[in-house]
Amino acid sequence: MTTTLTSTGGASPTAVHPRRWAAAVVMMVAALMDLVDVTVVNVALPSIGRGLGASESALQWIVSAYLLGFAATLIVAGRLGDRYGRKALFLVGTAGFGLASLACGIAQTPGQLIAARAVQGVTAAVLMPQVLGSFHSLFQGKDRGKVFGMYGAVAGFASATGLLLGGVLTDADLFGLGWRSVFLVNVPIAVLTLAAAVVLVPATREHAAARPPVLGSLVLAAGLVAIVLPLVQGQGNGWPAWGWVLLGGGVLAVAGLGVRGSVLPGRTFRVPAFSYGLAVQLLFALGMQGFFLVLALWLQGGQGYAPMQAGVLMVAFSAGGFLTAPAADPLAVRLGRLVPAAGAVLMAAGYAWVWYAMDQAAPVHTAAWPLVPGLAVAGAGLGFLVVPLVNIVLSAVPDELAGGASGVFSTAQQFGGALGAAVVGTAFFADLSIDAAMPWVIAAYGAAALLSLRLPARSVSG
Repeated sequence: MTTTLTSTGGASPTAVHPRRWAAAVVMMVAALMDLVDVTVVNVALPSIGRGLGASESALQWIVSAYLLGFAATLIVAGRLGDRYGRKALFLVGTAGFGLASLACGIAQTPGQLIAARAVQGVTAAVLMPQVLGSFHSLFQGKDRGKVFGMYGAVAGFASATGLLLGGVLTDADLFGLGWRSVFLVNVPIAVLTLAAAVVLVPATREHAAARPPVLGSLVLAAGLVAIVLPLVQGQGNGWPAWGWVLLGGGVLAVAGLGVRGSVLPGRTFRVPAFSYGLAVQLLFALGMQGFFLVLALWLQGGQGYAPMQAGVLMVAFSAGGFLTAPAADPLAVRLGRLVPAAGAVLMAAGYAWVWYAMDQAAPVHTAAWPLVPGLAVAGAGLGFLVVPLVNIVLSAVPDELAGGASGVFSTAQQFGGALGAAVVGTAFFADLSIDAAMPWVIAAYGAAALLSLRLPARSVSG
């Protein structure tokens, strides 16, 4: 029998699902597939480029198509789940993600892979807001803080895990699949998660949820693509006038939707913790996606690293995060905004260290050890920045806006990643220079640190 939970405003759910923690685990596994897929491609990208004969702009689109598909669909998917039921959307998204991953794994041309990656991003967007929206309905009080904290930890470390997994799977060449295995591994996980979700995940929705703005969501999708397209294609086309017109039109379209509040919920932007946290999330994703894209290309293209060697090097980043993540939420309860601000500063300092080590590198196959301390410091910063951020931001949002707010929050992450691949990637490809790319990364985290100081002085209790 299916238990349906609804909530209105700040009221408690009409029933408490007895297996809510088991449901949370199942939903986090599905979320992990998406979060890992954001970065799992980065380490495999040089192998994909060689295998499919992809151009530089095609490599950027292989990353950005997924993120844009995700960002363009998230908000309407969150509203659909709020109004019509999150479990059904979660099941559809999980099944679709498995099928899209299969299509990525059997793609024969760059165009086919880019199209499949876009569909993969769309289906990920269908399932992801249902996760955070369900957590908001299933958990109350301290348990809500704990589950958001768990999600923040999963979200933060998934990026680093994806980098390692991408290298291991590509080099392992399972069944002769090479880079294709980084996509095909999702298929059995999606099948198992789907079966578990049918049994364990309860149906939840918001009684007062608004009708999904389909037309406005299409405008949002067009606006996001209009922003990223000229950033990716502009360099190769000599930065033509149409690119600047398209970029300006995209910015105006997205800003107009924010003013109207039909797609980007205006009430949530009036919550200071949400608005500033959203900007921090976007800058974090921009810097991190851009950095790991160019690092993978630099290591394998210029330094002669194998995919597994490049992936293993990223363990230093994960290790730094594992050291700080357990302390992040307790510290945020006492110190509030100072914790994510310190995390952003550490990430900027760590990446600056890596940049210096890159500049000192020998022309061929530099030793990994000079890069390790910087990666570890940046990973430590990630633990302080990302783990408490979800809790701080989403706990300030009213229940009836939970799905829409989580959709906007996740949209900022995905769109920030697409911008990172476009901006930092384009700077790198302009003259294959890490010195052209890294200032963008450092600046993103400097701005994130300043904006974090506008978050609440104290976090909610976890």
